[in-house]
Amino acid sequence: MEQFFLTLLFLFASFLTLSLFFFFSLHGSKYSLPNLPPGKIGLPFIGETLRFFSTGRKGHPEKFIFDRIKKYSSHVLKTNLLGEPIAVFCGAASHKFLFSNENKNVISWWPDSVYKIFPSSRQTSSKDEAKKMRFKILPQFLKPEALQRYISIMDHMAQRHFTDDWENKIEILVFSLTKKYTFLLACRLFLSIDDPYHVARLLGPFHCVASGIISMPIDFPGTKFNRAIKAANFIRIEVIKIIRQRKFDLAEGKASPTQDISSHMLLTSDENGEFMNEMDIADKIIGLLVGGHDTASATCTFIVKFLAELPHVYHKVFEEQMEITKSKCEGELLNWDDIQNVSVHLLATCMISFRLIKN
Repeated sequence: MEQFFLTLLFLFASFLTLSLFFFFSLHGSKYSLPNLPPGKIGLPFIGETLRFFSTGRKGHPEKFIFDRIKKYSSHVLKTNLLGEPIAVFCGAASHKFLFSNENKNVISWWPDSVYKIFPSSRQTSSKDEAKKMRFKILPQFLKPEALQRYISIMDHMAQRHFTDDWENKIEILVFSLTKKYTFLLACRLFLSIDDPYHVARLLGPFHCVASGIISMPIDFPGTKFNRAIKAANFIRIEVIKIIRQRKFDLAEGKASPTQDISSHMLLTSDENGEFMNEMDIADKIIGLLVGGHDTASATCTFIVKFLAELPHVYHKVFEEQMEITKSKCEGELLNWDDIQNVSVHLLATCMISFRLIKN
């Protein structure tokens, strides 16, 4: 009897070994064609995600890419991250190719995991969505004439933010505070939410969505990805409530068509005269919040960092800001002319910060 079980166990182990061998062989053979860039796909589904996260936890996420550039002597690489096989383009020439061929040789694409967080995005192609947002909706909302209306709002919110969160504090954690400020500002400009308690109610779930998008797409209770889906559902319900109220206010003349981006989306139709539904608008707004949040926060943080490290630049910027302050009456907010007088030193600092983030 014992010999029978040992034989059965040996056969099972042999079958499992052969199955795994063929599985890994098939997995690797799909991505070993001669016209693909060099690199490794790693384990099935997991790929090289664990190694990528490991370098990130150590504070050097770029090391994952730099090590592979050195190993394969190429600025175009293949790998597998977050359950998706991808090609990585590095260097100025690669970036020029990507950004000069949008909607030509390169189109926008999202992994399946994103559609679980933003389900309405399945209704149209990523290419159509990107073109609609970039060329029809956002330009009208972000053109210079429109931006002039938001300067005083930004100034007022910045003053309130500094008073509440920066003044008389022993220690300042700039990145976390700038993330709070940019989220407050986005909620005001996108949804006209002024109530700080309402914003605070959305902030925690929003952070879950932002971190869950770049996590392993394992939809299992307790995982980051699962929490991101639940958080997105919560935010979506809240945003849809605001959109429905905005519809009513627009119909009653209590809201302006240019009040915020939600009003603009409600009143903008496509070439067939069709308007976006509530869920689609909600997902677009959540996507804008996620897409612009970390980048803007990181830029502001780098500006503070470089101004602290470059005192000669800081003093020039400070002098110019004081000149603007002296020209204002007490309680008067910034306007478009004040923004035009921003120092070339501050602009240079902004450019350095932005380039570091993009690279």
